[in-house]
Amino acid sequence: MTARIGFIGLGIMGQPMAQNLIKAGYPLAVHARRPDIMKPLVNAGASAYENAQAVAAQSDIIITMVSDTPDVEQVILGDQGVIHGAQADSGVVDRSTISPSATRRLAELLGKKCILLLDAPVSGGEQGAIDGSLSIMVGGKEETFQKVLPVFEVLGKNIVHIGEHGAGQVTKACNQLVIAQTLVAITEAFVLAKVSGVDPAKVREALLGGFASSRVLEAHGQRILDHNFEPGFKARLHQKDMRISMEAAHELGIALSGAALATQQLNALIGEGLGEEDSSALATILEKVSGVTI
Repeated sequence: MTARIGFIGLGIMGQPMAQNLIKAGYPLAVHARRPDIMKPLVNAGASAYENAQAVAAQSDIIITMVSDTPDVEQVILGDQGVIHGAQADSGVVDRSTISPSATRRLAELLGKKCILLLDAPVSGGEQGAIDGSLSIMVGGKEETFQKVLPVFEVLGKNIVHIGEHGAGQVTKACNQLVIAQTLVAITEAFVLAKVSGVDPAKVREALLGGFASSRVLEAHGQRILDHNFEPGFKARLHQKDMRISMEAAHELGIALSGAALATQQLNALIGEGLGEEDSSALATILEKVSGVTI
């Protein structure tokens, strides 16, 4: 029997993921704060509902994809939240990027009603969501992971069960701090090249053939050269993710000095009013400080 899927949160990432589930033949129930966002999915065969509770009541697996920890808590625990509609033994898959400790609290509260939680944040941006090629990092019980794996396989290519509840969120925090620091490093390399009279595009081409190569250098390095900051992943969301990383470091009493520096660069970018741009736009902050245009 095909699992009934509920999808809550239909932004840049959620919309294409939901479309891919419909294409794969899953019955889909959806909810978003703005009714117009649901129209393309309804036209494709989904059923729209007024709140998260109603979606959960119609679903075997409920996927949430919203912005931040308070949003997830509201969607799941609020007056018309998932917890009030989900049946025992149904699964909640949170694809949002939120606090690992909050995820563990949610798992405990849902578990009291025999509702199973997986934290399953993703990496790959809007294009990865469209292509169904996302990297999915999963925390939660192994048996729950196996139950949901066929759904994950529609949405992503690199699917890793990391460990217990919260492990997926910890992994996503690691992912985001690596990307942020790599963006800073790439921009610094391009600035050094430019000021030295060397073509940054040629530097990128050379680095892509060596140990410095990365997907960030390949994709975002080109964005920086082109000054194309149309959002694949908005800077304000990356700033939020870095806040989560720094809060986790504070809870654990550890130093993340490189992540702290990259966070300050993102804070400056948001302060310039560029939070809706792609996070690679933080290159403009380093350009401004250095007095150079790459």
